[in-house]
Amino acid sequence: MAHIGRNPDAKPDFKTTMELGAVLPQTAEVKDGHLWIGGVDTVELAREFGTALYVMDEEHIRTQLRKFLEWTRYHWEDVDVVYAGKAFICKAMCRLVQEEGCYLDVSSGGELAIALAAGFPAERIVSHGNNKTISELTEAIEAGVGRIVADSFEELDRIDQLAQARGVRQPVLIRVTPGVIADTHEYIQTAAEDSKFGFGLRDGLAHEAVKKAVSLPGIDFRGLHMHIGSQIFVLNSFAKAIEVVVGFMEEIRDQTGCVVAELDTGGGLGIAYGVPDEPSTIEQFGKVIVDDIKEHCERRGLPVPHIMIEPGRAVVANAGVTLYTVGIIKHIPNIRTYVAVDGGMTDNIRTALYGAHYEPTIANRADQPRDTVVTVAGKHCESGDVVAIDVPLQQTQAGDVLCVFATGAYCQSMASNYNKQVRPGVVFVRDGIARLVVRRETYEDLMRCESA
Repeated sequence: MAHIGRNPDAKPDFKTTMELGAVLPQTAEVKDGHLWIGGVDTVELAREFGTALYVMDEEHIRTQLRKFLEWTRYHWEDVDVVYAGKAFICKAMCRLVQEEGCYLDVSSGGELAIALAAGFPAERIVSHGNNKTISELTEAIEAGVGRIVADSFEELDRIDQLAQARGVRQPVLIRVTPGVIADTHEYIQTAAEDSKFGFGLRDGLAHEAVKKAVSLPGIDFRGLHMHIGSQIFVLNSFAKAIEVVVGFMEEIRDQTGCVVAELDTGGGLGIAYGVPDEPSTIEQFGKVIVDDIKEHCERRGLPVPHIMIEPGRAVVANAGVTLYTVGIIKHIPNIRTYVAVDGGMTDNIRTALYGAHYEPTIANRADQPRDTVVTVAGKHCESGDVVAIDVPLQQTQAGDVLCVFATGAYCQSMASNYNKQVRPGVVFVRDGIARLVVRRETYEDLMRCESA
């Protein structure tokens, strides 16, 4: 990336921190000019734990999980929430999900290992991935995971062979691609016909996969899985996909006599990254998902299946913030002002990858208006290493604590050691208590795997 595009319409918005609305963690407040989350002063957190630092509002996370349970089970009792660990996972998060009575989705052997190390019940784990290795499948089956989402014919054969060799029948969901184009970024659309995920409905592959799964002695066919994408604001995308998949459930019954007992509709509900964003609510999401499944099943004479949903980003994104310390401020006349921080693309790759938008504030002057426009730049050797482009911010000085909101999803989980940068620690805050759940890496950690 040779240069960063400019936004000629970027202007100060003169908003103070608490005027940023849905972007904020639920417990955010401003006291004595400082931003507080979970009853803890974020400026003190930066001093105590160092920066860059991920801070997670634990009460926000728990509230979101409870809302997903409430507003889906309000419409149909037989619903389970499966938290998608790819958004953010660590042992403390796994324990929190367990305490809230939810399931956990893992998409790799590493995520499964973390879940098991945290004591998460294997029967409440869903194992995902379009190319699970034989080792990962073996680990999942031997652990006794509750579901494996099968993504290919080869994988069905492997699951069958591994399960039979261990004298078990492995519960399996078949992932189908309903051919619905979700209204979201092309990189995070997952249900189009041209997708690396799942079995196509229109080409008949999904039907063949179901017949194969039913016939294999090592597989306990439980039902179907779909996922149309992430960061979706338009609920009609979900409605279209549900109509298609329930129609397929009718075909399965009519042609094989098999009744689909479970339907996992995936996740993808969008969140507010910017002040103008207006995502659908959990209440609206729950109604569309559950009512549409019920309506289409009743119309086709099908029993309503056990329903599973997989929110990830919508659970943790706005719960998390990243704290940085401002280093260099560089004014380029008639172009822009760069505010450089002690992190960047190694702790938040989303701006460089997707052109994602974020809202920042100065945590130690959180009561002051955002009266200037800056680009928050990282410290790494890439021109595209930016966190927020042409955004409103308060007047800034070196040494300020800069807070970027809505970084709880796909930041820590996608972090890297580029330029041999150590990855930040993670702190959970709740009721005035801060607890370090993932420590900041050290230089020794960077060299731990080297042989000499």
